[in-house]
Amino acid sequence: MAERSLRGSRLGALSMETDENVVPSERQITTYLCPQGHKIELPFSIEAEIPSVWECRCGEEAKLQGGGPEPEAKPVKHVRTHWDMLLERRSIPELEELLEERLTLLRASRGEKPGKKKSA
Repeated sequence: MAERSLRGSRLGALSMETDENVVPSERQITTYLCPQGHKIELPFSIEAEIPSVWECRCGEEAKLQGGGPEPEAKPVKHVRTHWDMLLERRSIPELEELLEERLTLLRASRGEKPGKKKSA
């Protein structure tokens, strides 16, 4: 054991572990075909779930040769705006009433007379 001690090891040194009694898992070769004509062969473990698409080196999506159906596209969720969320809480007449109240307070803080609107 003395010759295998870690004393004097440096950062990035080789591992002291050996490959004795190590059995790699069984592998299967999968082939992906790119729309640009590229062919990609990748080894996967027998136990692994094989993806139906793989990104090719050209950036296109390569499809599994002899693969199953295409993956279903996820439904796109509607983006709610601030206005949509406001309309969920208040009706248009309520919003108009609140606007008038706020405008009255603003005009009063400026010293304007109520009811008189400034023209441009």
